[in-house]
This record gives sequence, C-alpha cells and structure tokens, in this order.
Amino acid sequence: MSGQNAKQRKLVVVQMSGGNDYLNCVVPYDDPRYVDNRPNVRITEDRVLQLDGKYGLNPGMQPIKDLYDNGKVAVIHGVGYPEPNRSHFRSMDIWHTAEPRHVTDEGWLGNAIRQMHPEGDNVVAAVNFGGGLPRALVAKGAPVASVTDLETYGLMGHLGADAERSEVLGLFKYIYSMGLGNGPTMDLMSQTGLDALRGSDMLSQCTLTYDSDIEYDPNFFAKSMKSAAQVLQADIGTRICYTQHGSFDAHTNGIALQEKLLRDVSGGIHDFYSDMKEHNGSEDILILAFSEFGRRVKDNGNGTDHGSGGVAFLIGDGVTGGQYGEYPSMDEKDLVEGDLAFNLDFRSLYTEIMDDWLEVDAREVMDRDYEKVGFLAPA
Repeated sequence: MSGQNAKQRKLVVVQMSGGNDYLNCVVPYDDPRYVDNRPNVRITEDRVLQLDGKYGLNPGMQPIKDLYDNGKVAVIHGVGYPEPNRSHFRSMDIWHTAEPRHVTDEGWLGNAIRQMHPEGDNVVAAVNFGGGLPRALVAKGAPVASVTDLETYGLMGHLGADAERSEVLGLFKYIYSMGLGNGPTMDLMSQTGLDALRGSDMLSQCTLTYDSDIEYDPNFFAKSMKSAAQVLQADIGTRICYTQHGSFDAHTNGIALQEKLLRDVSGGIHDFYSDMKEHNGSEDILILAFSEFGRRVKDNGNGTDHGSGGVAFLIGDGVTGGQYGEYPSMDEKDLVEGDLAFNLDFRSLYTEIMDDWLEVDAREVMDRDYEKVGFLAPA
C-alpha cells in the first residue's frame, strides 16, 4: 500500500513482560522430548488448541486461535538474538533498542516516530498505555504521550470544578508560552509544557466520540486495548500504540499463571481487532505481541526459569497468516546452556514492520540489513 492510505497505517505493540514460556504458549504436543522435559509443567494434548499435527496454542488463547483460523495471525517461531541475556531488564532493553551489543538511549519506535514527524509537530504520534515510558518509544525529538487511564486523563485532572481547572490550565499555558524565545533550554521546556497541554486536550476528547458494541473483558489489559481503539478511532494522528501485560515470570505456579495472562492478552487483542473491524479500521492495524525471552526447556517442578528462544505474533488484516520460521530443536546437542536456541533474529521483524508497514527507514536503527520474514501480505 502506498500514498495516502499508507500514512494511515498504525502499529499496536503488546509487550508480554516477564518472559512468556514459549513451550507452553505454542505447544509442541507431538514431540516426546517436550513430555520428557516437562513432567510437571506442560500442556497435555487434550487441552491444546491444535494448529496442525505438531503444534498447538495454549488453551487460554482461543480468541487468538479464532483469528488464526481466519488467516489473521502470523506465528513467528524461534525469535531471539545472539548471545542471549537472561536478565529481564537487559533483555527487554535489547528488544526496545534493537541493540544487543551495548546500551543505547534511543528506542526503535522512537526513531520511527521521529522519521514520521521530524518536526515533532504531532504530540500524539505515539501513545503508551500504562505507567512509565517504555524505552522503545524514546528518542530525541519524538513526541510520545503516556496515559494510565484514558477515562480520567488530563492535566490538573484532580481539580473538581471546571472553572477552577480552566483557570489553572490558562495560567499553565501562559507560563509556558512566556518562556518561548528566551533561549534553547527555555524553548525546550516551554514547548514540552505546551505539547503536554495539547496532547492532554486531544486525548481527553477521544472517549467522548467513541461508540462500540464490543464488550471488553474487565481486566487492565483489555482496558488498555479499549483505550487504544478509542484513540485510533478518534483519528487524531496517532500511529503507534504501546501496551504491556504481565508478569509472565512463572517460576512457580507456571501453568495457571501463564494461562490466565494469555487469556487476558488473547481476549484483549481479539476484542480490539473486532472493535476496529466494526469501525472499518482493521485494514490499517498491525499488532505485534512479543516477550523478552522464553523459558528453560526443563521445568523446575512447579514452574520454569529464565531461558531464551521465544515466539512472537503478528496480527491483522495485512498479515499473511500461518507459521514462520522453525521451532527450535529440543535435542540436547542443539540446546544452548539448557535453552532453546533462537533461529530468527527479532530485528528481521522490526525491519519488515518499519520498511513495509510504517514506511520508514529501518537502516536508521539496525546495525545491518536483516532478511525480512514475509509475514505481511503483498500490497
């Protein structure tokens, strides 16, 4: 797709924080080595949502299975990076910056935002739903809004009386406007303050025009996905939405914890997709769901410990559904310190998303060219 329609393409990122267990997410139920390595923490064949004769989804993922059956889901096997790091923080940082070798300040999506808006003129080009700001969205000159609760979002939202709030916001705007033109530092501070005011006003209006027949599940992740639908349907220029759910760090109670979280994620994604489709917006949406690493091949008796080699999902009308890459071998000789070996660099996903979906230059982020996976449907 090119021209005017291409500018309307959006990306929604779902970060499954804490290390989603690959083996119990996309289950190799027909492989005896899976049974041998997971005597206590495995999904039995009768509960697996079968994709084919070898692999199936976790039973909590029925909504994703429905989308898969309709050709809307690409399952990306064996995703990772060289010399994997089992630290949550460092591994997630690597995914956020697309740089495994050293720590860097700039996120891959922050770079994409700056390419799309080099003048920083769209204060809601990207919206993060949740506390803090993921490093993936950070880059100099890349405006990002971070929202905990869209229903109550807005500057000075703690002020009850409308008149009082209007007076304070007027003063806020006056103070920051006066700073412009007094030097680069004051210009930056003033522009940041005015951008926050503009972004707050724009985002606070999104819930007012929203109307949908979709009933989202009553959990935090579903609420974030509903907020993303509200913002994107308001058509205020947002191109990237970022959400998180977890923690998937299932050292204990591994089966129940992961299944509950995957049910939340799957239901929220399905409801979001259905919502966008109901409003004729699903063709412009691509969803990326990922986790910083998988888990160890052998269970620990009640859960699983930090590993490598994971799975990612691309979801949307623009996806050619199916399974991509090879499921890593569980042969002892093929494991890396007891972990599944990655066989597909996650930067191949980023390259395809940046170049062919967002239509920005992936080479500004990547250290070299990465072969694309081919999960996007031909234009």
